[in-house]
Amino acid sequence: MENKLNWQEWKTSALIAGGFLAFYFLPAGAARFDNAVLEALYLVRWYAREHVLFCLIPAFYIAGAIGLFVSRATVMSYLGAGANRVLAYGAAAVSGCVLTVCSCTVLPIFAGIYRMGAGLGPAAAFLYAGPAINAAAIILTARVLGVELAAARALGAVLFSVIIGVLMELIFRKKTEAETAVLMPEEEAKRPLWQNGLYFTAMLGILIFANWGAPDAAAGFGAGVFALKWQLTGLMAAFLGLMLIFWFGLNWWKVLLAALPALVLAVLMPERPTVVFAAGLLGFTVVIGTDGGEGAEWLSSSWGFAKQLAPLLLGGILIAGALLGRPGGEGLIPAGWISRAVGGNSLSANFSASVIGAFMYFATLTEVPILQGLLGNGMGKGPALALLLAGPALSLPNMLVISSVLGWRKTLVFIVLVVVMAAFSGVVYGTLFSAF
Repeated sequence: MENKLNWQEWKTSALIAGGFLAFYFLPAGAARFDNAVLEALYLVRWYAREHVLFCLIPAFYIAGAIGLFVSRATVMSYLGAGANRVLAYGAAAVSGCVLTVCSCTVLPIFAGIYRMGAGLGPAAAFLYAGPAINAAAIILTARVLGVELAAARALGAVLFSVIIGVLMELIFRKKTEAETAVLMPEEEAKRPLWQNGLYFTAMLGILIFANWGAPDAAAGFGAGVFALKWQLTGLMAAFLGLMLIFWFGLNWWKVLLAALPALVLAVLMPERPTVVFAAGLLGFTVVIGTDGGEGAEWLSSSWGFAKQLAPLLLGGILIAGALLGRPGGEGLIPAGWISRAVGGNSLSANFSASVIGAFMYFATLTEVPILQGLLGNGMGKGPALALLLAGPALSLPNMLVISSVLGWRKTLVFIVLVVVMAAFSGVVYGTLFSAF
């Protein structure tokens, strides 16, 4: 016991000494260091303004709802280790066509699915596919970077999600079987599957329409949706409110009272959708939090995900911003090093692009203009594809959160699979492209 206490004391002393030395030799005042600190703060501020309210908080509510309202029997029948593999991987692989999310926003939903008993393989396929197979991003890639690169990205992302999921399941087969035995279904859902389906459709509709970005063209389907994005978001919210009243038993006057501030602000301040959305989100939180039944349990489940994932996510964004800077900015690592590392189509260039993409944070659609600039500075076509396949699906914040759900061993295997496969695909694509 005394030796153990001594070891703990030595460990604590070493941490204190290490912290002191780090602060003592802190290069404060050096231009690059000071700029990196500002880049980190700018990036986390930008993320907080652009993604937390519209992306992250709705995603936490969806994750909490999955953990509470979806029965283990349902999850296991579609995504569990004993489910039909074609159905399971097919559903996971096309998820990105529905979810327009980044590598961080997908995390709460992934955590909810995995903890409800989804097999490791389908869950890993969903984790990759969610941000990677983004229909809007594929279209933007085609318009800006070319049809052939967009086609290669779409095909590679679909294949990657399935291959990565299958490999994860094979590598950790024994562990997965043990977890499956523990997570066998215990009870059925409290309401029919079709009701849960419509319920999640409404929540996903809010997430998708609230984050619908401005298209390049002034006309077309994307432009039409963008022009009506807040009306569509409000319509999805109204459907959700009706479901809360008729299917979840919430008092109609509570739901109406909670929605009233957002309705008034929407009329008085239509040009301030952030304020309207925040008011609606606050009213929604209050009405389910004071329900005393399933609503309170839902809020508690969502808050559990937020407490675990949000600190790691924001901390990772700070680190990523300090090292790599914002899109178009520069952190501790000089941008010139990155441009030189990904020139040509060598194996090292593709591997460098894959690693850089894996650690750098890309918000939804931002990888396209970043790549446009890198291609203009001499980046090869192969490394461009490697970055497109690794970047949207991974980031340093994303890795930290995945490790808290899967553990570091599975997380490291997932990262290595994504990086290696992206680099290999870049080499193949670059070789084929240079031949024509």
